[in-house]
Parts: sequence; C-alpha cells; structure tokens
Amino acid sequence: MDNPRNGIVSRRTILVDRLFSMPRRAKQAILIAFDLCIIPLSTWLAVLVRWGGNVFEFGLREVSALLITVIASAFIFIRTGLYRAVVRYMGQQAILTVVKGVTWSSVILAITLFLVRSEIPRSSPLIYWAIALSFIGGSRLLVRTGYQNLYRWVGKKVAIYGAGASGRQLLQSLFQSGEFAPMVFLDDNPGLQGTVINGIPVYSPHELPGLIGSMEITYVMLAIPTADRVRRRNIIERLEKLPVHVKTVPSFSVLVSGLARVDDITDIDVEDLLGREPVPPKPELLKKCIQKKVVLVTGAGGSIGSELCRQITLCRPARLVLIDLSEYSLYRISRELEELIANKSLDVELIPLLGNVQNENKMRTVFEQLRVETVYHAAAYKHVPIVEGNVAEGIQNNVFGTLAACRAALAANVGTFVLVSTDKAVRPTNIMGASKRVAELVVQACARKHRGTAFSVVRFGNVLGSSGSVVPLFREQIGRGGPITVTHPDVQRYFMTIPEAAQLVLQAGAMGSEGDVFVLDMGEPVKIVDLARRMIKLMGHVETDSEHPDGDIEIRYVGLRPGEKLFEELVLGDKVVGTGHPKIMRAQEEWLSEEKLNETLMPLLGACNNNDCKAMQHLLSTVVNGFDGKGEINDEVWLGRGDARSGPAKVYTLFASE
Repeated sequence: MDNPRNGIVSRRTILVDRLFSMPRRAKQAILIAFDLCIIPLSTWLAVLVRWGGNVFEFGLREVSALLITVIASAFIFIRTGLYRAVVRYMGQQAILTVVKGVTWSSVILAITLFLVRSEIPRSSPLIYWAIALSFIGGSRLLVRTGYQNLYRWVGKKVAIYGAGASGRQLLQSLFQSGEFAPMVFLDDNPGLQGTVINGIPVYSPHELPGLIGSMEITYVMLAIPTADRVRRRNIIERLEKLPVHVKTVPSFSVLVSGLARVDDITDIDVEDLLGREPVPPKPELLKKCIQKKVVLVTGAGGSIGSELCRQITLCRPARLVLIDLSEYSLYRISRELEELIANKSLDVELIPLLGNVQNENKMRTVFEQLRVETVYHAAAYKHVPIVEGNVAEGIQNNVFGTLAACRAALAANVGTFVLVSTDKAVRPTNIMGASKRVAELVVQACARKHRGTAFSVVRFGNVLGSSGSVVPLFREQIGRGGPITVTHPDVQRYFMTIPEAAQLVLQAGAMGSEGDVFVLDMGEPVKIVDLARRMIKLMGHVETDSEHPDGDIEIRYVGLRPGEKLFEELVLGDKVVGTGHPKIMRAQEEWLSEEKLNETLMPLLGACNNNDCKAMQHLLSTVVNGFDGKGEINDEVWLGRGDARSGPAKVYTLFASE
C-alpha cells in the first residue's frame, strides 16, 4: 500500500515546481519587494530594541532617512548581484553577497540619520544590521533548506562516498539537479565521521548496509577522483555485494572548477572494470618522437586515433596532421583539439585533412609537402562481423591502405612509422585478423628492406570503452532492461584502457626499429560473462538466473560469431624479450621477404577488385600462420553472385620502381 505521506509530498512538490518555474524577472521582483519592506521593518525593530521596548515615533526626519536608505539599498543590492543568485541553490558566495549588501545598507542608514539629525540613537544601525541580515539572509537560507528537504523525499536517494572537496562540490551539483537526493556522506576518515556537512551527516562506509535499508538509498556516487586504482577497486568490490547503483564523478580538476554537472556523473569508470592497475607511461618515451616534430595520425577520428591525437597534442608537437575518411569524425576531433590547444595555451599547429589511406599519391603528397617526421597509422576496419560481411573492403583498407602508407612514408623519408595492430592478428580465424597480420608483415618487410625509416608494430587486446567494445554495448543493453548478449560462457579477452593503448603506441614509436612488434603486459584475460555480471551489479540491478528468477537483467548466450575465437593470444610463439619499459615487451616473430609478399599481394589485389572471396581467403592462408582459409564466407555480395567469376589480377609489387 502506498504511503499517504508520499502523495502529500508529491502535491507539495508540484506546487513548489510551479512557484520556481515562474519567469525569472517575476521572482526577482518579489525578492526586491520583500527586501525593501524588510529595511523599514528592521529599522523600527532596531529602535524598539534600543529603547527597551518603548515605542519611538518616527517624524519627517526619520521617514526621510528611511526613504533614502531604501532607495540606496535597492541600488546596492542590485549592483552587488544579490538578485542574480538562484535562492534554492545559493551557496557561500551568495551568502557573502547578502552580508555585503546589508552592511552597505547599514552604513547608508547611519550616514543619513546623522545628516538629517534624527533623534534615533546612533547605535541603532548596528542593531539594524543584525536584524536585516537575519531577515534577508535567513529567509533565503530557509527557502533553500525547505526546497532541499522537500526533494529528499522524492529524489533518488544517494550516498556520496568521499566527504572531501570533490564530495562537497558533488553535493552542490546534486542539490541543483532536483533528480537526486543526497542523504549521507561516507568517508574512511574517522575524523570526519559523525560530523555534518551542509546538513548532510557523515558516516563510516561500514554502516552503509544499514543505511540502505533505513534511508532507502539506491545510489552510491564515488567522489574520490584522487584515490589510486587499488583503493577504488577495493571500494567497488565491497559495493558490488550491495543492492545499489554505483556511479562516479568527473576528474578532480573539473569538479573544483565548478564545471561539473549531474550530466557528467556516469556509471562506473571502465578502468575500474579492468581488474588490474593501469600501466603508467614513461614521459621521456612519450615525447621522443613527438615534441617539436611534425606528427601525422591516420584514422584520427576513431577511438584509438582520437586518443592518440589528444596525447600527442599534450606532448607539444610543432604540427599535428589529422587524416580521416569520415568528415564528421574529423570535424569532431579537430574541434576538441582546438579547444585543448586554446585551454592549455599550446603552440601546436593543427591540420585536419580528409583522405583515404589507400590513395598512395595523396598520402605521399601530404607526407612530403608537410614534412611529416612521425606517422601513427591507426586507420583500419576492426569490427570482425562487419569485415566478415565486407571482405574485399576490409582487405583493401587494412592491407593495401597500410602498404600505401608505408610506401608514401619511404618516399618522403619519414623518420618513424608505427602500425596500430590487434591481438586478433595472432593465429587468426577471421578475415579481419588475417588482414591485420598481413599489414604487420608489410611493415616488417619495409623495415628489413629500407633502414631509413624506423618501422614498428604495436599489438594490443580489446580496448575498454572504444567504439564497438563490449562495455558500451553492455551499458546500452542494461539501460534498455536487457538482455545482455554474450557469445559464449567461456569466451575470454585481454583488456586495456583507451589511454593505455594510445600510450603504448606512442612509447613503442620511441623504441621501435626493424619492424619490432610490441605488446603490453595486460595481466590475465577476463571472462566476458564475469565482466557482464560486474556491470549488472554496479549499475544497481540483479541478474536473472536460477536463484533470482525475477531478476532485472538476463544474460543470454547467442553463440560465437563467424570468425570469433574463445581465446585471443598476444604473440606468435614464446620468444618475448624486455624493453626500456617494464610492462612493454618485444615479440620476436617470423617475417616474410618482399618477394614472398609480392607473390601474394599481386593476386590478392585482383581478387579484391573482383570480390572473389574464396580467392582472398586462400591467398591470406598462404602467408598468415594459423589461418586455414576454409571458414564460412558471410559476404552477402559474394553469396548473391551464384558463381566465382574472377578477372585478371593487377600486377602490384611491394616496392615497385617509381
């Protein structure tokens, strides 16, 4: 049965919302009228107090003094910004404005009483100051407190974990939202426990289970942006066992700057799902191939490419060239970087260019004319199901796009070239992985043949939070009420964060030469179903299973997709050596000569031009270790042909004479 009090509170809330939704000027007019009525009332009460309760008759002089005070005070209150503050959200600065305005009003009253030679005692303005401050400031605090207390009954009940500066800033943001109702602070510091901050009590985190029941708390918001990953992970593991939705706040700098909004409060950081401490970069390696150089990024608008651009910009290159096939992606990342450069006062020239990496002439012209010194090649088609359905496009972009970029880099005498690759290139079972492995072989062949450019390959696992990764997908599915789709209960993947991936690429460029393949020590692989279960719990839901048939979110197994493996590997074989970074390893793997690659690339391009998927599969299997070329073809255009026609192959050599 519904609680009658909730109905009363809801009706009151509607009335309050209507009041506060009045036009801004109307509310300001009401406040001004109220304050101007308070001035003579406070003056009369001040005189009454000074004379011990005896009535004092106001004559013409006193009325004149009051009139001057009212008019002057109205001007001062407006000029000091007293009516710019939103009463229900007013904070410390607004209170100081009230004190400042009332103080000036008291000074004016004292001066006018002296000038008109009033009989009012000279100490009355001081008493007036205290009374007017109580009325004007106290009325506003009363409205704010009443508004916040009212919404404590109707908003989503929240416990803020962290009573420091970030927690207090978050509290103000929540007060302003009207959506969330802060109930308690949680803090590990015994010195804060038992205190009250802006009307909100501080408790020990160990008391949270009891508070959830007594206060109906459904959300816990982490306001500990400066905590290290180990502490955050321990806190999250404790919260996983409780029926609450866990959210986190933006960075500390954003919070204390006052720029944070409730919209910025998000579900748990993807880094907190990693299960290990992120690998810290070495600053000297990050900057070696970037600082004061001309740097170019292909695929600049993608998940990895855009993060590369952000970190490259912070390393202060002389010029950053962005290349992307998507106009919107290029527009979005260039705007973001322009703001970053302006905010950080960086001396970086930004050049966004539309272009296809398969256009070798365009790439060569760009490299030569802009005097590019370092290239990070991140342009690729990476989504396995999409590439499986578009075989020729996947191979042309991943293989021949890389080939064109390498040839252009050699022609323009680029100093450093880094290919962004994937763990799916290791013993691949799909076209995407096989195409990326051939791209690696192309880079290695270039490195062996031409020593003027330092070529290297960076290979990493799944990137948490990137486009198409499981975390955004699971979050979207949970938001819709489920089900979460998992391919297989035993599927496992290595995971890293987007910043880690970008930092690995930048550091590898500083260490690479002769086609080195670099991989990151990413700890143990993570089971996808375990990741899904953690997200369900941390987003405040219950998994539907045999123990909880009435749960919120179901995990549904849909079977492995074409070309998908249960387990991914990072290296071919076991020949791995260390580098200048303790968590970055160099894989010593087989490579193919230019002649062997040419034997495959010539007919492979012809097969792509004719969309001969069978031929493409077979040709990839001749050079890619572990790829048998016998998998089912899912390219709809190929399947609709009804035959296997193929035209003559264009002659294409890896290092053709100019």
